[in-house]
Amino acid sequence: MYQQSYSAFLPYLALSLTSFTGLALADDDKKIAQSNSTNTEIIVVTGSRLASDLLSLAGNIDRISTEDIERVSAVHPSDILNRATGVHIQTNNGMESLPSLRSPVLTGPGAAGAFLFLEDGIATRSAGFANNNGLSELNLAQASEIEVIRGPASAVYGSNAVHGVINVLTKAPSDEGEVSLLFGPNQSYQLQGTLGREMGEHGLSGNFQAIEDGGYRDDSGFTSFKVNGRHDYEQGADKISTLISGFVLDQETAGFISSGDNGSDCYSSDYTDGNLYQDRNAMEKNCDDDAYRKWSSLRIATNWQRTLSADTHISITPYFRVNQMEFRQHYLPSKAIEENSHYSVGLASNYYWQIDASIALVMGIDAEWTEGELTQTQQKPDTFSFGKARQQGTHYDYDVDASTIAPYVQGDWQVNEALKFTGSFRFDATEYRYNNLVADGTTKADGSSCVNNSGDAVPCLYLRPGDSDDQFNNTSTKIGFNYQLAGDTALFGAWSQGFRAPQTTDLYRLQKQQVVGEIDSEEINSTELGLRGVRDKLHYEAVIYTMTKNNVFFRDAQGLNVTDGKTSHQGVELGINYDLSDSINLAINYSYGQHEYEFDRPSSGVVKGNQIDTAPEHLANTRLRWLPTTNTSLELEWLHMGDYFLDPANEHEYEGHDLWQLRGAININSHVNLFARIENLTDEKYASRADYAFGSYRFFGGQPRAMHVGVNVNF
Repeated sequence: MYQQSYSAFLPYLALSLTSFTGLALADDDKKIAQSNSTNTEIIVVTGSRLASDLLSLAGNIDRISTEDIERVSAVHPSDILNRATGVHIQTNNGMESLPSLRSPVLTGPGAAGAFLFLEDGIATRSAGFANNNGLSELNLAQASEIEVIRGPASAVYGSNAVHGVINVLTKAPSDEGEVSLLFGPNQSYQLQGTLGREMGEHGLSGNFQAIEDGGYRDDSGFTSFKVNGRHDYEQGADKISTLISGFVLDQETAGFISSGDNGSDCYSSDYTDGNLYQDRNAMEKNCDDDAYRKWSSLRIATNWQRTLSADTHISITPYFRVNQMEFRQHYLPSKAIEENSHYSVGLASNYYWQIDASIALVMGIDAEWTEGELTQTQQKPDTFSFGKARQQGTHYDYDVDASTIAPYVQGDWQVNEALKFTGSFRFDATEYRYNNLVADGTTKADGSSCVNNSGDAVPCLYLRPGDSDDQFNNTSTKIGFNYQLAGDTALFGAWSQGFRAPQTTDLYRLQKQQVVGEIDSEEINSTELGLRGVRDKLHYEAVIYTMTKNNVFFRDAQGLNVTDGKTSHQGVELGINYDLSDSINLAINYSYGQHEYEFDRPSSGVVKGNQIDTAPEHLANTRLRWLPTTNTSLELEWLHMGDYFLDPANEHEYEGHDLWQLRGAININSHVNLFARIENLTDEKYASRADYAFGSYRFFGGQPRAMHVGVNVNF
């Protein structure tokens, strides 16, 4: 199924590339004063679906600027997003990653859909078909800006905006062109660029990023290609913007290095199990040399805005997306191959009405229709261990038609010059029409039984529900305020709700321990209070929050599915960006969080009050940037990852790590810029990901010290 569709997708990317030819990376000689302009008004769009003054926003938001994006030239999502407060993107292998926004690093089935990833306000995947690695298909390195909301935002964006939202804003067309080439270790090459043109009422731009990386582990190389094309048109009362985005990934995947007997056939080590990640020789091995991931996506969206009067305007955005993926589940004992795909058509709309000088309303309806399918196939012979029978052949084969319709309304009331109240309400009606294409129940695909090691008939591990129609109706609300204490300082607070309608894999890819139909929508309630300052040389935001999440769905360290969990999350977040002088800038992002289980499940090691696994209390990112001359720049970055538990029982722990990165650039002339970066400057031995499952420590070893050098040409 996948190979044909994957190949068929390539002409679309070729068409996009030839239609929007271009090259990109920006220079690094912009003054610090440009990023912290004397104009202290900063406009953000993600918090309320409309352009808003940052100082008056009733809620948290972090903004990664154009200058930061260009300076980093990200390969992995972690390269750029870990600069934001309260965010940690955990790198696995190749382009795979797991996100954390005001949350633990969530893994397994329940992690999909806990976060919402947007491009110009449109979700990159359908709500019921999320993927844990969803950040990989976004062209982060060539964005105009990236905005991050920590905590729930379902009252604005609907399902999946539980722990946070990342919105990538694309660049508007301009008469500029750039090309850059970056070289790194392990036969790593990165070519990217952009080209734009403005022609009166029209603007046209295109950019691409191509990466070839051999990987520092055995058989772990990947090729990634991303392309964007944008056309803007404005005449009279109408503005129309069309965006085309494509992505292709072909990856050899290196899985966990597991301790004890689980890894004995792959490596030998004198390190203790808990410190295995410090053994560089072991960490460079690939014990899953048959693992891979092939992934492609295409998105098209057209936003039409019309000004109806001085007090009203309307916006309508029809869109289309297709997403296809095939990979080996190297992290599970079955090592099955999963093939999934879905395509969607949808419409996002809003109507803005400035009722009077103090009251404004935004209302609209979002609608989407999706067709998706999934198969999971085991190539290994039948196995039976720890009471679980995993059969060779098809585990799941189903398709799902999904539809969502969601009316919403938002309102702002400017009580006086200092105080503003805001409120949002949204209702989402989601329906899944599921069709199972093989035998129902816990048999093999043909209806025969699995057997244990004695040859006795037993249920198979995999449970396939019968055909069904399932509906989930969810409401979400946000109430907030903003009080400007002075012209450059504001106090804000909000109570908000988030939800995640069950993913299709939650509902229809079950195990024998589960009961069909017992899963409800995940729900979260959040309260936050913050202080924000926007001055010429100093921007800061400090927030305290508390959240409670119900109907939590996840797979614990023993591989058991939990469908009715409850967790709590409290913390403090601080972001500061300060110009110490005309040539020195200091940025500090720090978060402290307590993430705990609020229920007991002895069979899974879960005890109320235990910390959630992979939930470090302390995260920090500090950057010092210096412009020695008008033509040179240096940036030193420190990333701190606190210690965290590796299992729900809190019996195994990772001690955390500190990483240093150094970046520099020099302008040869007005068109040519040389740049370089050193990752893991101190050559720290660390784990980019650590956990404990199936009786073993499991690690992704962190990248050793690595230098990258490149050249950028603008024209």
